[in-house]
Amino acid sequence: MKQSWKPGTMLNPLPAVLVSCGDAECSNLITVAWTGTICTNPPMLYISVRPERYSYQMIKESMEFTVNLTTTAMARAVDWCGVRSGRDYDKWKECGLTPVPGVSVACPAVAESPLSIECRVKEIMRLGSHDMFIADVLNVLADEAYIDPDTEAFDLAKANPLVFSHGNYYATGEHLGRFGFSVKKKK
Repeated sequence: MKQSWKPGTMLNPLPAVLVSCGDAECSNLITVAWTGTICTNPPMLYISVRPERYSYQMIKESMEFTVNLTTTAMARAVDWCGVRSGRDYDKWKECGLTPVPGVSVACPAVAESPLSIECRVKEIMRLGSHDMFIADVLNVLADEAYIDPDTEAFDLAKANPLVFSHGNYYATGEHLGRFGFSVKKKK
């Protein structure tokens, strides 16, 4: 039997990412779990950010940001960047993270991230507690340490991504199959 609960954001887990914004002279990191894919062609994603957050104005002014996937090894930094403000701290320095220049955007990427997705804002939707930044993906930076030499594909399991669910961080589980494995003919 299922219980009926009040409406809520129960679609979990979500990736816990670090979003970098700003430029080479003044940048910040913000932890975001309200993020996801919108479209494959053209490649688009979104992040949702509260307008009172320090990074919000930086993103709104530059209309650029970089989504940096995180690993379980980065869990402390991800949490710290989510509870401290860039108004008061240099999050890069405090968390021992390394900014690397963006390729297609002015904001830096996180060197320790296995995958960084450079984005340009296409539209801002005011939704309520958060505004959604809908963005075109301009470039993806993949750490070679996570690329399978045989397939040349990004090895997500090796990256051990961090996910977020109802106020808690989790590691992802084992690989169970590739898209379409349930109908693939056996050899």
